[in-house]
Amino acid sequence: MSNRAALSRPAPPPVVEVEGLEKSYGEVRALDGISFSVDAGSVVAFLGPNGAGKTTAIKILTGYLGADRGRARVCGHDVDRDPLAARSQVGYLPENNPLYPDMRVCDLLRFAFEAQRTGEASAADAIDRAVSRTGLAEVYRKFIGACSKGFRQRVGLAQALLHDPPLLILDEPTNGLDPLQVVEIRQLIRDLGAHKTVLVTTHVLPEVEALAERVVMIHRGRKVADGALAQLVQVGTEGLWVHVGVRGSETALRSVLQQAGATEVTGRSSPFADAAACAVQARVRDADALPALAAAVHAAGLEMVEFAPQGGSLEMLFQRLVTPAAAVSGVAPEPSPEDLGGRA
Repeated sequence: MSNRAALSRPAPPPVVEVEGLEKSYGEVRALDGISFSVDAGSVVAFLGPNGAGKTTAIKILTGYLGADRGRARVCGHDVDRDPLAARSQVGYLPENNPLYPDMRVCDLLRFAFEAQRTGEASAADAIDRAVSRTGLAEVYRKFIGACSKGFRQRVGLAQALLHDPPLLILDEPTNGLDPLQVVEIRQLIRDLGAHKTVLVTTHVLPEVEALAERVVMIHRGRKVADGALAQLVQVGTEGLWVHVGVRGSETALRSVLQQAGATEVTGRSSPFADAAACAVQARVRDADALPALAAAVHAAGLEMVEFAPQGGSLEMLFQRLVTPAAAVSGVAPEPSPEDLGGRA
């Protein structure tokens, strides 16, 4: 194929398209007109605090709930108008991962395959493929109730993969796991993301930073940020933060930093055993401002015990967008173009 032909070929449609979704439960508005799309071959975190509307949006995408207004499509299939075709494109791991503890893993997977019946593969081929991808061989004939929580999550992922769907939707996939199990499930999700489009819902910030290439953040049913993780972290910091610790007066330290050009100085708990030491964090324009900041502290005669520039933080962005004012009013702050990462 010529380069010209390749360039003229239209881009594939998004795997997920959400347009103006609204959903209310009585007087409580769970979704307030959110829109986003997910392209093929990406791992996207659907992030928000508890009660933000994440699970409601996922239930609409997977056909468990109907929207009051708006449209959702999966691989071009309208979830409302063509629900069976849309569902056939989705592998879903719900947050509570409902399984039958008295069934063996092998029997549960065969039962799930017979219930789905959406693919052309035989049961044996589909189950072998899912077991291989999720590392279930060692517990394949065990009762599910005798498996660890980590292996039960793997069983849930395996049943979601049986019909080899292009889209995986994982709702809080590491919830309740111990640290070792979290690491194992994260790696499994990353491996699956090499071949599938993965939408992970979570309220746990380290999960996002460990897994996602892109973040869609919602709060009180509205989208407040959408973009590449690195880009959003940079927007959320609005400059560079540096942790500064000295032996001496915090009031004096604050004054020195502000006079040296820090745009914001906030206190923080002192990490030092020395009771005479204090610690703050200061925000500066960029890394070029750091030498002047350090020189000013030294010139003021303050003995420096810490000077540690901090990288961009998703937590800073999260705190900025999910504000107390928004929580009180029930309406998320109007996102700026920068917060939206250039997406409509």
